[in-house]
Amino acid sequence: MEEVFADLLRFIFPDADQVYNMERGFEYLDKELAELYPEPDEEKDTRFADKLVKVFHRDGEEEWVLLHIEIQGDTSRRMEFSERMYEYFYRIRDRYRKPVSAVAIFTGQNGKDMPDRYTYEYRSTRLTYEYPVMSILDFSDEELDKSSNPFAQVVLAAKMSLLEEKIPEDDLLALKLLIANKLQEKGFGKVKTRAILNFLRNYVLFENPGMNRKFDEQVKLNDKYNIMDTLEYVRMEAKEENQITVVKNLITTTEFSDERIASIVGVSVSFVKEVRQEGRNKV
Repeated sequence: MEEVFADLLRFIFPDADQVYNMERGFEYLDKELAELYPEPDEEKDTRFADKLVKVFHRDGEEEWVLLHIEIQGDTSRRMEFSERMYEYFYRIRDRYRKPVSAVAIFTGQNGKDMPDRYTYEYRSTRLTYEYPVMSILDFSDEELDKSSNPFAQVVLAAKMSLLEEKIPEDDLLALKLLIANKLQEKGFGKVKTRAILNFLRNYVLFENPGMNRKFDEQVKLNDKYNIMDTLEYVRMEAKEENQITVVKNLITTTEFSDERIASIVGVSVSFVKEVRQEGRNKV
């Protein structure tokens, strides 16, 4: 998100370039957000990714943008999610007294059914807190593909992840390579293109970890602009090997479920199942 944050703002707010001073850059306040909302080590099926970012208006005024990304879109947790959004808002306002723009982005199948407000009512006391929401399913593949905004390619990749367990691995590889090739053709610049490629590689996962290597090889084969240089390629291979090692360690040293391990490491449940099955085969 940090590599394409300006484009994310443009994707959500049509007037972003008129309101925000993009040239001044952004300040990412992850530490401040963690202090405001410390999270216990709970076992949850739903994962969250939150960003608090300081941006500047063209008139010099500071604004704090809260981005709350709900990874799975679990509609059974509607009230919990909206209350979480409200708690973030009032804690930021109470501590910093800055204008806050909160945005909820849903990446699951049920994203369109998730709430856009928190409502509290007790006796004669009433409160309604509304915030803008965006579901990745609000956009068709065609309009995302035609968009000149780099963040549209992030949304396109996120939509593809919903197909991970529904289509054959070879078809998924072909779709990922199609996006990767088009991404390089759009001329977004080396830094942004590499960031989105890494997101595509690590967010849309194969059941067979070896398929990632095939993806990397094909991307390098068609890499006319040296987007994925040798060092980057080695780093990604090392990251994959490290993920496998961490998953193996959790399998052997804990009684965590596959879902729990996937959430901790940041991989798919099918990835964990594959590593677990490989261990059984060796035994």
